[in-house]
Amino acid sequence: MILSLVLFGLVAVVTPFAARALGRRIFAVIALVPAGVFVWLLWHVPVTAEGSVITERIPWIQALDISLSFRLDPLSLLLALIVTGVGALVLLYCTWYFRDDEPHLGRFAALLLGFAGVMLGLVTADDVYVLFTFWEFTSVLSYLLIGHDSAKRESRGAALQALTVTVFGGLTMFVGLVVLTVAGGTTSLAELVANPVGGVAGEVGIALVLVGAISKSALVPFHFWLPAAMAAPTPVSAYLHAAAMVKAGVYLVMRLAPGYAELAVWHPLLIGLGAFTMLVGGWRALRQTDLKLLLAYGTVSQLGFLVLVASIGTRDGQLAAGALLLAHALFKAALFLTVGIIDHATGTRDVRELSGLGRSMPWIAAIATVAAASMAGLPPVLGFVAKETVFHAQLAYGAEGGAWAWVGLVAAIIGSVLTVAYSARFVMGAFGRKPGVPEPPLHRESPLIAVAPGVLAVTSLAASIGVAAIEPLITAASVGLPGPTEYKLALWHGFEPALFISLGVYALGALMVWRRAVVARAQAALPDTFEAGRGYLRIVRGVDRFAAWLTTFIQSGGLPGYLAVTVSVLILGVGGAALMNHSWPSDVRFADEPAQPMVGFVIVVAAIAVVLVRQRLAAALLAGVTGFGLVVLFGTGGAPDLALTQGLVEAITIVVFVLVLRRLPRNIQSRASTVKVPVRVAIGALAAVVMGVVGVVALGARERAPISEGLPPLSLEAHAKNIVNGLLVDIRAWDTLGEVSVLVAVATGVASLIFVSGRTGGAPRLDSRAPRDRLRPLPEPADAMRAPRRRLADVEGETDRAAEAAATRQTWLLAGRTISPRNRSILLEVLVRLLFHPAIVVSIYLLFVGHSSPGGGFAGGLVAGLALVARYLAGGRYELGEALPVDAGRVLGAGLLLAAGTAAAPLLFGATVFQSAWFETEVPVLGLISVGTSTLFDIGVYLIVVGLVLDILRTLGAEIDRQIDEAGEDAVPADPAEPADPTRPVRDPDLPADPAGATGPGRAEA
Repeated sequence: MILSLVLFGLVAVVTPFAARALGRRIFAVIALVPAGVFVWLLWHVPVTAEGSVITERIPWIQALDISLSFRLDPLSLLLALIVTGVGALVLLYCTWYFRDDEPHLGRFAALLLGFAGVMLGLVTADDVYVLFTFWEFTSVLSYLLIGHDSAKRESRGAALQALTVTVFGGLTMFVGLVVLTVAGGTTSLAELVANPVGGVAGEVGIALVLVGAISKSALVPFHFWLPAAMAAPTPVSAYLHAAAMVKAGVYLVMRLAPGYAELAVWHPLLIGLGAFTMLVGGWRALRQTDLKLLLAYGTVSQLGFLVLVASIGTRDGQLAAGALLLAHALFKAALFLTVGIIDHATGTRDVRELSGLGRSMPWIAAIATVAAASMAGLPPVLGFVAKETVFHAQLAYGAEGGAWAWVGLVAAIIGSVLTVAYSARFVMGAFGRKPGVPEPPLHRESPLIAVAPGVLAVTSLAASIGVAAIEPLITAASVGLPGPTEYKLALWHGFEPALFISLGVYALGALMVWRRAVVARAQAALPDTFEAGRGYLRIVRGVDRFAAWLTTFIQSGGLPGYLAVTVSVLILGVGGAALMNHSWPSDVRFADEPAQPMVGFVIVVAAIAVVLVRQRLAAALLAGVTGFGLVVLFGTGGAPDLALTQGLVEAITIVVFVLVLRRLPRNIQSRASTVKVPVRVAIGALAAVVMGVVGVVALGARERAPISEGLPPLSLEAHAKNIVNGLLVDIRAWDTLGEVSVLVAVATGVASLIFVSGRTGGAPRLDSRAPRDRLRPLPEPADAMRAPRRRLADVEGETDRAAEAAATRQTWLLAGRTISPRNRSILLEVLVRLLFHPAIVVSIYLLFVGHSSPGGGFAGGLVAGLALVARYLAGGRYELGEALPVDAGRVLGAGLLLAAGTAAAPLLFGATVFQSAWFETEVPVLGLISVGTSTLFDIGVYLIVVGLVLDILRTLGAEIDRQIDEAGEDAVPADPAEPADPTRPVRDPDLPADPAGATGPGRAEA
């Protein structure tokens, strides 16, 4: 099972790239994946039907007893067969449904295949938290699939609505799962069902879990998202909203029924909502003129029917639910696919515009008629077998005293009558002849497009006739529930009460079809008072209005107002908690080293000076003093790793400040503020007191031995003599992976604020073939790497001045020629170029010694980043392009891929996530060399940090240089009261307009 999930994931990853070459044929290729898994699952049907259970388990988070645990029993096998079988047919159908010029075809194919894999993981997962992970993945992927046509507002709105509703239900379910697992002492779903949690914890936990189930399966009041999701392409509707995703809630109800059907909350919630949903969906389906919406509301009705039956909690109820689950997947997927064919052939799905398709599209009409007959429960198709079993189960449970069974039976009968009526409406509306409506012109489709719905319809017919072949598996899924075991799935049970109920349903349904005009008038006369979709929109608008009001109320005072509110909340919340503290330290040590009080005094003075100075650059430098003061405190406190990292981060931070300040006036303007100076001083002083008190309280709050006492042996076990680095890349590697992921997100966010359409650009390389007076960037980085190296003497029209410059790739200070001579420092350029490569060597040294000495990937990456900063400050943006002619996004992506790959690679060898391995050997002169997988993880961190710095330099540095250059000197705001500076450098008219000359970091004063 795990191998199957990995296969789905890997193929989904490469699908977008393969689609560029294969076009729509990619669907037929990737359909082989679910088809192959379907065959593998079929091979396990005989042994599984006999009661055998296949399990696979890989420990994951052992402290929480969470593992990658999967279980293949009769119920999960039934759902897995539906997911993979229907999934393979839908993917095959897409081969003829889409065109090669369909936008984002590869992405759509990858998402649809990925969804099939996620659904397979959901129905086979045994660990409840792994199940929840797949559960939420289905919501995310459905959001992307529904919103495939992102240019349409309807698609975007429907996708967001589906995501909001299902994620809300999923998070509610997560709380219920936590309650159940804590009370039950296990995260295994099978064990929670075998040993159900009782009492208040069981009632509350199951109620919360069922909220997730009914939201995913679109029961009232969450049903409105499903019809709106019909904005998705038809294959998405056929798979997600008929055969797969919406079945997740039904599956969860069937899975939990053996253990929790007797709880007080179970039947009122599920049977009550299921019955109401069946009636609401059926009634609204009769009003639809769009074929997809008719089927969508019919799906809502059938999902209510499924939940109603699955929640009975008896052996016959589970048997009926399994048969109806399979029948619904077959007939509803087939019907949606036929609607797609009709839409393609005629250009419309409106029944008022369709006429005579039964004669012009006979095969499609035959397929749809068989599927609709199954939906209506007519013999001899599987829907009839399932509905007969449902009526029998409800009668049997009612006879045993189940009061809710009679409620369910009445709703099932009325809902089945409506089902017969809207099934006939579908067939007649799509294929019947209508007086006065001309036959629409047909766009001929490939006959192969009918293969998928044809297979589904034939399977529905064959499954009813040969029901004995599938009966053992569905029966095995009902083992463990109370009730007699004599009843079997069959096409004919003789003259029994369930048959007479079915005959009555057919008669009433036929009456509604015959008197459909009267029904239509009745529907038009009844007010549409129950519309949850409008309630959802009111809630969303209300939240938006409240957020706007709250934002206006809180954030109306500019930056001082924002800070005042934020810091005041900190004072009240944290300060109030500190005042209620009872754990005060008995002994407070003022300092560990004599230098520490002096450093603290300097930090305080610098912090006060920051708010007093009027020049932005001075304020930034003073803020840096506080940071470097912490470096000294860390160093004297015995934390060299922290001191090294803090110093490097502070240096980078100051550079970032300076780069940003170029777009701001030199002086900080004094303006009237909504927060007066005395109030600011009071708030700042109180915040300082609160944080001081918190620090003192923290020193005395410890009641147990610190975890640091256990870190030395853990670090030695990880082959790390440096506990800090061992903690980052081995013991708490999960935290580090999350943090570097945040760094990648930050880099992307910064780039998105500066660049309009992509993060590339900003730091181009120079074309060395051009004369000095016509230097220009190369058109593309890749072209620059391939450009031939030519001397300027080979360029026609070369001047003597350019000949003296003689710029080839062998020229050492190539990019410095873009700086005006009056702003250029040859000494600085030479010094930086001399120190650049030693700095890179030092960074690599810090990277590889981090396990034994202060250093590591983060510190090494910062040193390399500072080397790039020096190159940029000395030579401008062209020098940065020469220093590292690689796209920053690629560096970030490579680092994140290496770090995440190191985390996941142990799973391929049967180990746990982030489990380390080492290679050690004795090398002459060098001694013992120890290299582990944690080193690979550290290299990934190194690349991410380098990529982050490079991205910042190219966005806040080189790109802003370019923007200032294009906008001219006016792009840099000037202080209104500041007189003109006669010493301000001007551009050299012999040089191209470049910010590195007049406004860039290559200025002498910079």
